[in-house]
Amino acid sequence: MRFSEWKKLIELERKEKDIFFAFHEQSPIPPEERVTFTGLEYYPPDFKYRFEIELKRSQRKEIIEINDTAKNLRMFIKWGEFRFPIDSKEYALQAYKSDPNEEGLFIPFRDATSGSETYGAGRYLDLNPERDRTADGKWILDFNRAYNPFCAYSDAYACPFVPPENWLKVAILAGEKKYIKEKSKHL
Repeated sequence: MRFSEWKKLIELERKEKDIFFAFHEQSPIPPEERVTFTGLEYYPPDFKYRFEIELKRSQRKEIIEINDTAKNLRMFIKWGEFRFPIDSKEYALQAYKSDPNEEGLFIPFRDATSGSETYGAGRYLDLNPERDRTADGKWILDFNRAYNPFCAYSDAYACPFVPPENWLKVAILAGEKKYIKEKSKHL
């Protein structure tokens, strides 16, 4: 995919998400706040944070327990690891599934922006094979699609915390920023 096509797609997805958050009955924005909701803040699309890479599948599918924001314990299967370079240094993130029959992958992560520019508890990536697989079987790990969990907008949601193995020491300047009602942009 060419850069211009990719950038337009990212911008369209963001606009659609803003509309969903503003008007849909399943929006995580509380109904009383939707009246003044004017959109989410994002880092500008940056191709530097998009990778076409192989998933190094875990030989032994380890089950890990992750607490969520409502103090529940959730079970995830450690499915594999992605390794990718940022500024000439290699980083790794674990990919999980909650069910072995799922096709997609769940990648929660924290980075050096967590708590300052982005949501403090971390952000998520969901990889869908129809959208995020290349013809040669690699995965598209695109941090420009990183999003805040719904608990960032309302206490009505319970979201899994990011396991320490997915805490990155680098700033991922891509994807969704921290939600601050007063700083949201106009639709």
